Amino acid sequence: MSGTIFSILPPLIAIVMVLITKRVLLSLGTGIIAGALIVASFSPLESLKAFWTALTITFWDGGLNTYNIFITLFVILLGVLTAFVSLSGGSRAFADWATKRIRTRRGARLLPVFLGMLIFVDDYFNALAVGQIARPVTDSHRISRAKLAYFIDSTSAPVCAIAPISSWGAYLIGVIGTILAGASVVSYSALEAFLLMIPMNFYVFATLVFVFFAALTNFDFGEMRKHERRAIEKGELFDPNKEVPGELKEEFPVHDNGRVIDLILPIITLVAVTFGGMMLTGYRGSMVEYGRADIWTIFEMTDVPLSLVSGGLSGVAVALILFLTQPGKGDFRKSEYIAPAIVSGIRAMMPAVSILILAWALTYLIGELETGAFLSGVVERANIPAELLPALMFVLAGIIAFSTGTSWGSFGILLPIAGEVMLNAAPEMLIASLAAVLGGAVFGDHCSPISDSTIMSSTGAGSNHIDHVATQLPYALVSASIATVGYVVLGLTDSLALGLGTVTLLLAAVIAFWMLKGRAATPAMHEHTGN
Repeated sequence: MSGTIFSILPPLIAIVMVLITKRVLLSLGTGIIAGALIVASFSPLESLKAFWTALTITFWDGGLNTYNIFITLFVILLGVLTAFVSLSGGSRAFADWATKRIRTRRGARLLPVFLGMLIFVDDYFNALAVGQIARPVTDSHRISRAKLAYFIDSTSAPVCAIAPISSWGAYLIGVIGTILAGASVVSYSALEAFLLMIPMNFYVFATLVFVFFAALTNFDFGEMRKHERRAIEKGELFDPNKEVPGELKEEFPVHDNGRVIDLILPIITLVAVTFGGMMLTGYRGSMVEYGRADIWTIFEMTDVPLSLVSGGLSGVAVALILFLTQPGKGDFRKSEYIAPAIVSGIRAMMPAVSILILAWALTYLIGELETGAFLSGVVERANIPAELLPALMFVLAGIIAFSTGTSWGSFGILLPIAGEVMLNAAPEMLIASLAAVLGGAVFGDHCSPISDSTIMSSTGAGSNHIDHVATQLPYALVSASIATVGYVVLGLTDSLALGLGTVTLLLAAVIAFWMLKGRAATPAMHEHTGN
């Protein structure tokens, strides 16, 4: 049943169940069972084997799957780091310090947006690091965790998708280089093609505009209005009745002598060691693979998961040292709290780790079923006019990423197909179609409850995962609708200026409409200076 219409059933079942039941683990588990049954043609014994393989291949694929193992360890280490920072009083001290300097909710909202733009080397790293830094500040200004998750998710992946010096950029330039190899109809390199694609990534452009608009104006749309109203009126940053990854369950002693450095130095260490690890592993890989090293080959060959674990261990070590050497703590025995803090940090991240493992298992089965290849084949057989292919590629990439929960998987499936189709049908539209695939994959990833990067954003923000998906979805759909129109205009006119101009006009029109309707500010909310 691989590569047939049945291949779309497992992700469809999982996604529909998530939206209906709001229970992520149950829905992912059901999708995995459905996928195992279809892969094994409903043979009971073979289905059981497929189910077991999907779960275990996350960590063992003929050898240790170090990528997933290190990502999982990094998530756990972030929980432990959070526990030590909380125990030392660093989170509260930083929140007090930042509140005196960031006096308005607007300033607190802009903080994660600017950080998300600056930390662009990797989306996982971005989501978790920005969450660690910004959460104490946004909490102190009663900004809901769902809105923080939106700011994180809607800056991390979009910025990574257009940043050539990033783990995404290196991967994409490599894929584009394969597409262009031997193509006599083009005269630009893979890097030049990637740079040309940046202004054509209409979804990223629209998404970032809405993020800044939401941060500057306190605009809330759809479900987000409910979360923001509850945060400002009741002081509840998230629904207390729902599971929240990254939220410590234990109450640690509150210490008045916590210092800003107790939070800042571990985060700086985490960032510095992670970035240094990426440079070092990338340099070594470049020398082995190419016999030379430059900024492009370094990011292509870098080992992101290993770098993240190195940064996480270093950050935890620094946080622990700062806690143990903190002056004025003679009123209690520090060592007694170390083990409980570690256990608390691990326990806080277990919901996120569980979701990640099941999402990876479902992604494996979706790959075995060739869901993406089936959807791509449907388009190839449809004989669509070349002028509409950029818009169609955007929509198809969104569907594939939404169904599979992976933007990178969508890149790998659809970029070569888009390249082959456009090189044969309309070479002049090649760059536009490839850019549309990038934007569409990010869009589908933003909407998918089984996306690993979306899970990371929920974890970094300390937001319930389904609340994050539900509140981000309306923004993503509006941005995607505008991008689709832009690609239609671009395809019909073969003019970037007209396509980008159309997107700009539509963005201005939507923002003006919202403001005229009085929706640019949530009712009963003002620019408070904190609690």
